[in-house]
Amino acid sequence: MNKNITDVFFDLDHTLWDFDRNSELAFNRIFERKFPEIICQDFIQKYIPVNQACWKLYQNDKITHQELRYNRLKHSFDALDFVISDEDINQIANDYIEFLTDNNHLFEGAIEILDYLKSKYKLHIITNGFANVQEKKINNAALGGYFSTITNSELAGVKKPNSIIFDYAVNSAKTSKENCIMIGDCLDADVNGALNAGLDAIFFNDKKIEVPQDIKQINNLLELKKYL
Repeated sequence: MNKNITDVFFDLDHTLWDFDRNSELAFNRIFERKFPEIICQDFIQKYIPVNQACWKLYQNDKITHQELRYNRLKHSFDALDFVISDEDINQIANDYIEFLTDNNHLFEGAIEILDYLKSKYKLHIITNGFANVQEKKINNAALGGYFSTITNSELAGVKKPNSIIFDYAVNSAKTSKENCIMIGDCLDADVNGALNAGLDAIFFNDKKIEVPQDIKQINNLLELKKYL
């Protein structure tokens, strides 16, 4: 346990906000209305790894925001062997962003751990997500009151794991790196990004993948009580 910690930074998607569950609900709504022949579960099975691969390219500045929105759908439909027009893909991309924030499922223990931590630390968000979408997620899930600052990649001008976004977040929080810890689900963007920038870090490993022994990790958010 690091007794110097005063500020705790969280990733949002896949860490507090249950992206996969909320995403599936959004796609289900779209397909029921416009493409009832698509079995949502089959699409999601293709979409999850495609989306992860596209986000990795996006966070490393290999593709643009628009390319991310288009490619993750196009490649998923291709993997399903489902023929669809670019016009329909762009409409689905817009509907998806609109519907996504209507669903507000959080990971188990999210509110309980935030209540526990809020009395002991200043809490913050660092996210690579699009600013207007992330703001809606936070507000609709009633998370806003927990966080002193919210840093997104559009504000910082770079994405995690770039150290500049962590510098930006620490400066916004008016604190020092040695007093900060980052919690997130992505080893590269959240954990290694934070460690390389000079912050401590904890890996939210809900999928229980193997990680190096020197990485602090939790499988459930309530396990943060062991460290904080």
